[in-house]
Amino acid sequence: MRTTMRISQLAERTGVPATTLRFYEGAGLLTADRTPAGYRSYDEGAVDRLAFIGAAKHLGLPLDEIAELLTVWESGACHEVRAELRPRVAARLDEAEQRVEELTAFAASLHAALEHLDALPARAGRCDPECGFLTAQPAAVAAPVDVRLSTSRKAAAEEQEEELWRAAAPVVCSLGGEQTTRAAGTDAVDERAEQWHRALDGGDRTAIADGIRLTLPADRAGEVAELAASEQQCCPFFDFRLHLVGPRLLLEVRAPAESAELLADLFGTAA
Repeated sequence: MRTTMRISQLAERTGVPATTLRFYEGAGLLTADRTPAGYRSYDEGAVDRLAFIGAAKHLGLPLDEIAELLTVWESGACHEVRAELRPRVAARLDEAEQRVEELTAFAASLHAALEHLDALPARAGRCDPECGFLTAQPAAVAAPVDVRLSTSRKAAAEEQEEELWRAAAPVVCSLGGEQTTRAAGTDAVDERAEQWHRALDGGDRTAIADGIRLTLPADRAGEVAELAASEQQCCPFFDFRLHLVGPRLLLEVRAPAESAELLADLFGTAA
């Protein structure tokens, strides 16, 4: 006898929230039959399919590539899936290594900025050009440094196209190896929110398209970059951009409209 599951049963069995299951269906990654009453119905194959999707997402593959791999996975042999998967994983590795180099250079700039700050004389008066804080930046940090933390694989010529974070499932995260909704209020989520609130305390906030820009002291850049990298591992729908200009760090955070409430909870709202 064929075993079927309702969407709530499949969510409980796999740990994938029902909201994500509906999103996968809309994206063409998961199919569902319908009962005479109109309820979604899934067979055992959906469990294996979700396991494959979860493994592919863990490797950082975007949903459009996962959809292509699912076609091969359903009808092809194991070696065909491997042949399709390997170049994609290699490409993600190249991108990850490039981001490591960018963050390493960014960290070097921050070290140079700290050394410069430590070498400045302690003046009792107000900060002005004579103290050298704004005019005597070391060569390593003379130019603004941009670090973008996102899952987008677009080339520079495609910058105006839709970023990957816009297509990611809104308000769906994976914390501690388990997929959860950020609204669920898990301990991990609460701890991450508290870390953000401490790092962004006192920052000036300005509204931008799809998000918010925060102006912070430059010495918080390392902490903010580390938090942003961790946040995106679990919540790829966030798009982070860090811009270091002299003594200031400009942090821009964008997210889909569906997660505007979460964006405000973590990063605040413009005055």
